[in-house]
Amino acid sequence: MENCEIILAGFGGQGILFTGKMLAFAAMLKGKKLSWLPSYGPEMRGGTANCHVIIDDKPIGSPIVTNPDLLVVMNKPSLDKFENTVVSGGYIFVDKSLVDCPVKRSDVKPVYIDATEIADKIGNRGQANMVMLGAVLKETGLFTLEEIEETMKKSLPQSRQNLVEVNMKAVKKGCEALK
Repeated sequence: MENCEIILAGFGGQGILFTGKMLAFAAMLKGKKLSWLPSYGPEMRGGTANCHVIIDDKPIGSPIVTNPDLLVVMNKPSLDKFENTVVSGGYIFVDKSLVDCPVKRSDVKPVYIDATEIADKIGNRGQANMVMLGAVLKETGLFTLEEIEETMKKSLPQSRQNLVEVNMKAVKKGCEALK
């Protein structure tokens, strides 16, 4: 998968916007055209959050994603809201630790991963977004682990460089979970 439109969605505080930013920054480092559009409720933590990311070779006319090729949902309300928007043949990644119902559509590829449970096991529930990112990378080949690690090193401020190793551990666990 080279070019795609992505929606990431969940509750505020789950790292939805950060994950979208990593995808957008990785696309920029590859010389792609990109758009990153965050959206969140006034509550921030605990409210709704979603992020639209477009990666393309051509200029992007609008940052709004109406029919994503790839949907990542970290809660049930997000699955309910966005499931029917995914293009036929697209992917829906579901954190099955927090979403207790299956994808209803038969014309998309659902990918279930216990992201929050895996993050708990590695010692930081807040890394579930990085576990999901690992699953996306493994399933789609959108970016390599090396490209994401380089993205983190270049995009995180010096004071947060210690998070690169922690984040990459979670990304790798997400990749491994799909074996």
